[in-house]
Amino acid sequence: MSAWILARRNLRIFFRDRAGVFFSLLSALILIALYALFLGGLQVDNLAERFTNASTGEIQAFVDAWVFAGITMITTLTTGLAALSVFVEDSASGRFKDFLVSPMRRSSIIFGYMISSFVVAVIMTAVVVAVSQVYTLLRGDEPMTPQSLLLTAAYVVVAAAAFSAVSGFVVTFLTSNSAFAALSTIVGTIIGFLAGAYIPAGTLPVAVVNVMNALPFAQAAMLLRQPFTGEAAQALTSGNATAEAALNEFYGIAISVGDLEVSNGFALAELAVLFAVFAVLSALRLAKRIR
Repeated sequence: MSAWILARRNLRIFFRDRAGVFFSLLSALILIALYALFLGGLQVDNLAERFTNASTGEIQAFVDAWVFAGITMITTLTTGLAALSVFVEDSASGRFKDFLVSPMRRSSIIFGYMISSFVVAVIMTAVVVAVSQVYTLLRGDEPMTPQSLLLTAAYVVVAAAAFSAVSGFVVTFLTSNSAFAALSTIVGTIIGFLAGAYIPAGTLPVAVVNVMNALPFAQAAMLLRQPFTGEAAQALTSGNATAEAALNEFYGIAISVGDLEVSNGFALAELAVLFAVFAVLSALRLAKRIR
């Protein structure tokens, strides 16, 4: 049995569980609800005070793009983690013993789960991006350009791979479905805050922002916000470079840790290192666990 065959089996199990698929999007749905109820209005009012020459439509277009970027980042993590529920179920039920008698290397087992986690994250995130563009069109705003969509797809792939590896490592320490449910609840609750998706980073204390920006979640969110908000930010600021730079800093589209600016290259490199390190650690951890 190869890692890909195991991954396909995991994908079938995950997508058959419609409730599990729905709850993997729960954090994203909560964020949508929060902005629909009151957070979106607060952001629109705040921007209207700062950009008096901008139209309500331009302000709303920027807020929508910023929110959907945060939702996209959250989805790359929560859906991939949800897909690993199959791993926990196999562990709790003792199915690993069946895998051990197959001609499959133990290191390949965790890769099979991580592959399925990655594929789920990419598929579900692609759905979220598609929904965001349909929503944008229905509102009469300009959707992302093909170049921005390709850039978004690339960032989604990198983020999904990194977070699937991290999640794969974490779940090797879990032995029950209840523990996995607790982990999913905790992650779903705090990830929006760590990514700066609930409220803009500019409203938080500098020390808190520095800690957030040092983490991969805020960096992944930064990468995704750039193609999502690029056109809307230019329209909102009327092309004023100084105003756009201030807007980007306030909304986590450009981030820094202290005096160190976090570049796109640095963020991508950190996500790549996360993937490599935690993929190896996951394989080693699982090999030790199922001896």
